[in-house]
Amino acid sequence: MVVRFWFLRFRCLPSSEAKGSSVFQRFWLRPDSSVETRMKKMTFISVAVMLFGLCSLSWAQRQVRDELGRTMTVPDKPHRVVCLTPSVTDTVYSLGAGQDVVGVSDYTKYPIEALKKPSVGQVLNPSIEAVVALHPDLAIGVGDLTTEAAVLKMERLGIPVFLVVPRGIGGIYRSIENIGKVLNREREARQLVSGLRAREEAVRKRVSGKAVVRVLMPLSDDPVITIGKNAFLTELIAAAGGRSVTDDLAQDWPGISMEAILARHPDYLVLIEGSPMTIDDLKKRPGWKTLACVQQNRIFYVDDKMNYSSPQVFDALESLAKQFHP
Repeated sequence: MVVRFWFLRFRCLPSSEAKGSSVFQRFWLRPDSSVETRMKKMTFISVAVMLFGLCSLSWAQRQVRDELGRTMTVPDKPHRVVCLTPSVTDTVYSLGAGQDVVGVSDYTKYPIEALKKPSVGQVLNPSIEAVVALHPDLAIGVGDLTTEAAVLKMERLGIPVFLVVPRGIGGIYRSIENIGKVLNREREARQLVSGLRAREEAVRKRVSGKAVVRVLMPLSDDPVITIGKNAFLTELIAAAGGRSVTDDLAQDWPGISMEAILARHPDYLVLIEGSPMTIDDLKKRPGWKTLACVQQNRIFYVDDKMNYSSPQVFDALESLAKQFHP
């Protein structure tokens, strides 16, 4: 190493040179040195100091606690981040840290720049080999999606895994702040959350006092899976001025019978644009074709951003509110 060689040169100075002058004077500023030689030596000193400073920065570490209460050691300023879910990718980019992302997961769509990054595989089962090949100094995932087995494998290989649990709109704000903290971008996180809160408040103010729109949001039609009381999509619909007719069901993603749907007689359906479920298909299915909202094409279509527990979802919130209350 350069530093070691420099040190050895000091030790090898003749004893006659070691008396009456400093090490710097004896070696670096010898009277017989040419101007060019002295300039080279001074350049060497500058580079050595710079490298030492960079090494010190890379060694700087701190301890953080993720949203599952797990404590871990992370770099002071992570610069090689793997995002294990699409929502985490969106949040990291929204914090201005896109240049630090070295890998993303499958199904990442937002922002468009993230599509240039290599994928480490599925959200539930990322390729550990692909993660390791990117030499990350931090991986960020979602506690409900990133499996414990994947987390343990990465941690055994020395990769800290920071997990967030963005449940509900408040949970999204909290996760943005915590991701900002682990990335050492707390100021950016505060600014981002402040802007998103303002957008949410503007939507709530706009729909306040207006008739509540009763909707059913099926996630699949056979079997029928929908959204329950504590699902974040239920909260989003309520913030937009609607009400899910299944907001009394305890499970987040409950199954429900056609008979129960018919008994709740929703006024509208909410469908994700581009999903395999279409109104034309529903009109051909037993049970579905007897729903008045299906027969009369009373459908609201929302962008798939509604599935993102990240800043992207506020675009969907604003879109849904405009459809509920034009």
